Amino acid sequence: MKKIGFLSFGHWSDHPSYQTRNAGDTLLQSIDLAVAAEEIGLDGAYFRVHHFARQLASPFPLLSAIGAKTKKIEIGTGVIDMRYENPLYMVEDAGAADLISGGRLQLGISRGSPEQVIEGWRYFGYQPEQGETDADMGRKKALEFLDRLKGDGFAQPNPNPMFPNPPGLLRLEPHSDGLRDRIWWGAASNATAVWAAENGMYLQSSTLKFDENGKPFHIQQAEQIRLYKEAWNKAGHQREPRVSVSRSIFALVNDQDRYYFGQQGKGSDSFGYIEADKRAIFGRSYAAEPDQLIKELAADEAIQEADTLLLTIPNTLGVDYNIHVLAAILEHVAPALGWR
Repeated sequence: MKKIGFLSFGHWSDHPSYQTRNAGDTLLQSIDLAVAAEEIGLDGAYFRVHHFARQLASPFPLLSAIGAKTKKIEIGTGVIDMRYENPLYMVEDAGAADLISGGRLQLGISRGSPEQVIEGWRYFGYQPEQGETDADMGRKKALEFLDRLKGDGFAQPNPNPMFPNPPGLLRLEPHSDGLRDRIWWGAASNATAVWAAENGMYLQSSTLKFDENGKPFHIQQAEQIRLYKEAWNKAGHQREPRVSVSRSIFALVNDQDRYYFGQQGKGSDSFGYIEADKRAIFGRSYAAEPDQLIKELAADEAIQEADTLLLTIPNTLGVDYNIHVLAAILEHVAPALGWR
């Protein structure tokens, strides 16, 4: 059994073939998509966060709106770039969104990846301390975020407050019990996956990672997941670890599917650079008739290792078509692979 969710980058553009012509379209359709996904039995609605781009950027208003209109589906991110964040303000926003949803938030964070502008986090008022890299800054903020999510008091109360204070040091409010245990780390390397396990975060592994040994993508990703699980067990956490992988998967069940994606499943892994000195490997997309798709996915070692699969979706094609894409996986593919 696997949890199956969607992952939306939330693109928009004033293009005649797009159903999402502006930011308002994307936000409102994201809510509608999550509601409809819950109705067909999907387990999760996840959203990417990109700054300075015509994509989704401020996740908490969207997650709160989805939480208010749904009942069961997990809602989350994949991922929030911590270099841009104020960890304390984020604790408040995340706590509010989790309480609105009734404890369904699954928040993916990371140290960040290349963005649309050079050192965009500087425009948000942040910069690494002396001797730090921006990656160091992102990880340090993540640890502060995790610490404050515990709900321990740390702030000295005003002796003459506007409203009476409880005794002792004050914590951030609203506080949501249990949210600290539902934070995920987006890891692009084996080492950061191990670091996530040591710090009690679940693992999100996407369709790319640093190329660490030249093996096919799904094998490298499976190795990363196994290292993560070993580190989790060694750390002695009292709950079970969770791991998600994301994939572009399209079951070609009608002519429209074949028109959109009929050529996308014939490729292979590719290589590039997401940082100047680190080669990355990018996993292939899957697009085929259901019987062929089942055979190909059965050989994907990383999907076998993960408990959660996030399906990247073409959000610009509108809610109805994306629900068709997701329903096709649930109906024609998932049962044969034992996911459902």
